[in-house]
Amino acid sequence: MHRIMGQYNIEILRGDLLGGLVAGIVALPLALAFGVQSDLGAAAGLYGAIAAGILAALFGGTATQVTGPTGPMTVVSASIVSIAVARAGNVDNGLGIILLTFFLAGVFQILFGILGFAKYVKYFPYPVISGFMSGVGLIIVVLQIWPFLGSSSPSSTIEVFTNIAEPLASINWSAVGVGTLTVLVFYLFPHLTKAVPSALVALLAGTLASVLLNLDVPTIGDIPSGLPALQIGEMFAVSSSDYFIVIEFALILAVLGSIDSLLTSVIADNITKTKHDSRRELIGQGIGNMAAALIGGIPGAGATKGTVVNIDAGGKTRLSGTFHGLFLLVILLGAGQYTSAVPLSVLAGILIPIGLGIMDYKALRHLRYVPRADAVVLIAVLFVTIFGSLIEAVGIGIVLASVLYMKRSSDLAETITSVDTLASATNDQAFADDTFLAEVDSKVYVKHLYGPMFFGFTARFQELVQSLDEDIDALIIRMDRVPHMDQSGLYAMEDALLDLTRRNVKVLLTGVHTQPMDMLLRIDIVPALIPEEHIFNSFKESIAWVKVNLPEATT
Repeated sequence: MHRIMGQYNIEILRGDLLGGLVAGIVALPLALAFGVQSDLGAAAGLYGAIAAGILAALFGGTATQVTGPTGPMTVVSASIVSIAVARAGNVDNGLGIILLTFFLAGVFQILFGILGFAKYVKYFPYPVISGFMSGVGLIIVVLQIWPFLGSSSPSSTIEVFTNIAEPLASINWSAVGVGTLTVLVFYLFPHLTKAVPSALVALLAGTLASVLLNLDVPTIGDIPSGLPALQIGEMFAVSSSDYFIVIEFALILAVLGSIDSLLTSVIADNITKTKHDSRRELIGQGIGNMAAALIGGIPGAGATKGTVVNIDAGGKTRLSGTFHGLFLLVILLGAGQYTSAVPLSVLAGILIPIGLGIMDYKALRHLRYVPRADAVVLIAVLFVTIFGSLIEAVGIGIVLASVLYMKRSSDLAETITSVDTLASATNDQAFADDTFLAEVDSKVYVKHLYGPMFFGFTARFQELVQSLDEDIDALIIRMDRVPHMDQSGLYAMEDALLDLTRRNVKVLLTGVHTQPMDMLLRIDIVPALIPEEHIFNSFKESIAWVKVNLPEATT
């Protein structure tokens, strides 16, 4: 095959072009919708998707990552826009505050990358992230209720509910009709084919219905054609009295965008079986968001949906993400004027399913099964996210999780003697982490866990499981010294078991205490992923099972 440079060839180029094209098609309606929701206009969403999409791909650390406006980043962006308007009187007067915040967010992300911030993300408790993401999803849905009904939405969720009589008294049924059509197409079209993104089809269907029927509905208005102008001068017009709020929200955006991007990077790693460079990824995201701010675009992060469709369509290198941004640039230069007819209720019909998709239904479904402390943290973060400050929500969640963990550890200290006694009574000796069992050859590994499986331990556990050889036959997890498991540990165990199951690795548990076993049973990890016959009271019993049932590993 003809080589272009090194290992890059025509086939890879074809895959990158197709991946970028499909990702761009998926990103177009979302960029327009998120731009409108930010209160900066559809153009700001498109500008952000272009600048961050191209530069984050070129300078980032995840080969197949696609960057653009996301739900969580847009919610925070809308908050700073609302504050800027309150301080300056309107968006134009407050634009300096807004864009300086976006620009500094990118600067902070670069600093996070240089300082190795990524290694601390693993210490964020699962209930905090889950509550925050579900809260953001609900905010997106709630703020689209008014546009769906044909009215302009207020900037806060509280106002949406307290003044709900206003849009209900003046419902635009044409807007409701095309919005409903959009939602139906979004959900039903994938049942016909997944070759074309349903969000794009829904956008076209709702817009065409509005145009062909000549409906009187609010639309997004004209998008300026041509390249966007630099907005550097606006940033220097910010008053010193606004610096504190700028820095506060820039930090929120930087932290949130970093977490969002790194989580998407992990998903890309799992699909492509590669390993991203987290430091470089944050630096690339920061460069992209700085550039987006300079041209008046909203900040973005690694977009999970765009990244996945890019990979599925054949994208393999960072050029695929670059092509995604270039495709959006072509749309801006050649077809921007045609977007003026898109109804706001159609965008609402796209954002409502997107918001519902962001919510963590698994964690909400398991609220009554997980430890009460985790459920309290998740619910607290969820409600503060929806009705309060986003940064307060994360801060309260982390503090609550830490305090409750310290209380739990204190309680467990009283039983540590009995735990040690049980371990010595049921096991012949302690094996070090990451060792294989010599007497049954190197295809049977042993992982001995020590202490509670909580949010600070889960990342290390997943790394250890992923580092196992691909051709092992069985993994024995010794849990005799694990007296407690929280929600983060529970889901880390589930993810690890799902990965091992796909690899046809037999997993055996030994010495499982009452509380961890109760958690495993409640969310059906046992027996769905680990049959009850693979759970043993002692380590010796598990070895006996291996010798009988996996004789090939003992030869």
